[in-house]
Amino acid sequence: MADPRGFLKYAREDNPKRPVEQRRTDWHELYAPLTDPAVREGTEVQAARCMDCGIPFCHSGGAGCPLGNLIPEWNDFVRRGEWDRASERLHATNNFPEFTGALCPAPCEVACVLAITSQPGPVAIKRVEWSIAENGWADGLVSPQVPSNRTGRRVAVVGSGPAGLAAAQQLTRAGHDVTVFERDDRLGGLLRYGIPEFKFEKWEIDRRLEQMRAEGTRFVVDCEVGGPAMPVERLRAEHDAVVLAVGALAGRDDRTIEGRDLDGVHLAMDYLVPANRECEGDGPSPINARGGNVVIIGGGDTGADCYGTATRQGALAVHQLDQYPPPPRTRQESTSPWPTWPYVFRTPPALEEGGERLFATAVRRFVGDDRGHVRAVELSSVEVRRDADGRREVVPTSEEVHEMPADLVLFSIGFTGPDDTALLPALGIERTPKGAIGCGSDWQTDAPGVFVCGDAHRGASLIVWAIAEGRSAAAAVDRYLDPDGTTDLPAPLHPGALPLSPAG
Repeated sequence: MADPRGFLKYAREDNPKRPVEQRRTDWHELYAPLTDPAVREGTEVQAARCMDCGIPFCHSGGAGCPLGNLIPEWNDFVRRGEWDRASERLHATNNFPEFTGALCPAPCEVACVLAITSQPGPVAIKRVEWSIAENGWADGLVSPQVPSNRTGRRVAVVGSGPAGLAAAQQLTRAGHDVTVFERDDRLGGLLRYGIPEFKFEKWEIDRRLEQMRAEGTRFVVDCEVGGPAMPVERLRAEHDAVVLAVGALAGRDDRTIEGRDLDGVHLAMDYLVPANRECEGDGPSPINARGGNVVIIGGGDTGADCYGTATRQGALAVHQLDQYPPPPRTRQESTSPWPTWPYVFRTPPALEEGGERLFATAVRRFVGDDRGHVRAVELSSVEVRRDADGRREVVPTSEEVHEMPADLVLFSIGFTGPDDTALLPALGIERTPKGAIGCGSDWQTDAPGVFVCGDAHRGASLIVWAIAEGRSAAAAVDRYLDPDGTTDLPAPLHPGALPLSPAG
């Protein structure tokens, strides 16, 4: 296993990106092709940095990868140029490694033993994983896994995001007849319409869907389960089990800010979805940043997605607001010790392309023009505190107010849970106090035979957790449907599993 001196011989190098001036003018993925021979050779060098550390925290569910990816093993295969064996080992624990390779923020890298200090830096696990996946497709190593037997049991999966697709693929491979229901006109959930094209091109979803169709999974689009097209009574009558993987797409809003109802002030998903539809060929988006001043409220990944989208649409200026002060440049052991997720300053690729971030800043009010459209935002400096009861509060630190031009304002301040539809009440399922769908230790909700996984259960989270939950829920469903109550499907997670949190 491993080259024990690799991390001393080679410096860390992430996937090479295309030049900023090139990528900001198109919608193609921002990284250079991973199947390029030079890039592939460079990935083999990066894999050689994986040391024989004894206890690989990288694939620990609490600190690293909740899927339990066998990272040191496929790193070593790549180091030796055995890409076929690396692909087999990676797919043994992850249904969609190109999804996670492109979109997961890589808690595995944070938990790498080499991340204990800033130098020499952790193994570029994300690069290796994504490269294995893409080269696996290019080398013809990824093929349908058709089950050898059929159980005759029917399972409905509601939602076609990463959690639903993972559950569906696992259950199909176990021999069940699986149908995935999607309310949108295309499959993929948040992957399809929430993630911008420059982060993940949608043909990568389509090739996985073709693999799943060849394995026997069926898909139904434009179908709102719980509505007239598929009432709950029919859903239950036609299926032996149901998996809810409906996501957590209800965006958090703040209607206490004066001027919130002005035209031009939107939630992030109201902007990103039609922008993605335009990339799919559905015609121009009704919300476009071209030639305008864009203000994004919220400092997370969805805000960065809005940022990169506005840049590519030709925004005149883009500013992203964060209520918190800028994080430290290096890990502070007192607040986020290894191997917890470090609270450090990060610059997403979209923010390398222009614009500006403003920290410790919040909107005081929106200012409109005589047509009822936003024309500016009034900003003030703020501090985030905890009151006597531990509740978060945002407190102005100055009376000074700064007015900034704004033609388009986007709220990107998180999600509150699944959308309000008729489905949950019809099933007799009540939400948890946090707005999610609860379940027992067997992933089963209050409705018998109805299971839940992904963001609908966990709240908005990482794609790697969604896939892990989908695989775990599939194992629970398979056990539920088996006459002997057994399953051979892997279950990497318990429903109550949480990532390791920083001290304090």
